[in-house]
Amino acid sequence: MTRLAEIYSKEVAPKLQEQFQYKNKHEVPVIEKIVVSMGVEGAVESRSKVESAASDLTMITGQKAVITKARKSIAGFRLREGMPIGCMATLRRERMYEFLDRLIAVVFPRIRDFRGLKDNFDGRGNFSVGLNEQSLFPEIDLDRVEHAQGMNITIVTTAKSDEEGRALLNGFGMPFRRPKNESKEN
Repeated sequence: MTRLAEIYSKEVAPKLQEQFQYKNKHEVPVIEKIVVSMGVEGAVESRSKVESAASDLTMITGQKAVITKARKSIAGFRLREGMPIGCMATLRRERMYEFLDRLIAVVFPRIRDFRGLKDNFDGRGNFSVGLNEQSLFPEIDLDRVEHAQGMNITIVTTAKSDEEGRALLNGFGMPFRRPKNESKEN
């Protein structure tokens, strides 16, 4: 069992059950999956950029990345249906917890002038964050990076509201920004 999975079962779940007055332990929200995706700029001109991004994403997530293809043609972008335009990986179970642990403990502290994450919840307890560079991850060799590539990370939970989702992620130590009216002593 990974470190964050133990933290969830021993600390986070009981605290959430008490805080939100759940009658059953199965009502307590959990993280279902983490989806990491990259849309590759210049994918129309060069397929090698997509393959390079997919190999970087595979190294970051520890799971083979799937190359995503365009669903429909857009003439203005010189894009045809079926052309590769990005890549993604869906993480579950142990890999999901390991990735979240590295994200919180290693990647966020490496961001220059980091002041915490904004509230990017979708109304149903799911959280999304965007990163500007893949080089924030220690698995990426900076000498081999051909071009800087950003990524989107979506944490999908079983929470019914943003408040429940925020409490769940706070239990794992997700570095959210403090509201301006909240004092620093809390």
